[in-house]
Amino acid sequence: MQVTLLKSKLHRAVVTSVSPDYSGSLSIDRNLMEAAGFLNHEKILVGNITNGERFETYCIPAPAGSGEIALNGAAAHKGKPGDLLVILTFIQLDPEEAAAWEPRLVIIEGNNTSFKMITNQIES
Repeated sequence: MQVTLLKSKLHRAVVTSVSPDYSGSLSIDRNLMEAAGFLNHEKILVGNITNGERFETYCIPAPAGSGEIALNGAAAHKGKPGDLLVILTFIQLDPEEAAAWEPRLVIIEGNNTSFKMITNQIES
């Protein structure tokens, strides 16, 4: 048996653009992807704090340091520039591994280029 736990979270990402004609996905500043441990094309669950929408898609890297958070394709209809997002990934673990698992939590500040890491639910 395996259980599904939170792997990583980007909290309060600000949407910078929408591109409904793009083939799909969510573009995320490469620095933020690396901080959260997101992999290129990894499945993500996105919650729009501003309007309550929730949707699944996959992430792709935007240029490092750009602050870009772009809703692409169908996801572009789930928000607008300025909306705040929570972006989540999950992992499946055996219960024994799950007992010691700690997710990677990244709180984004301001313009999507500064952030702080949260470990063991304590800000660092």
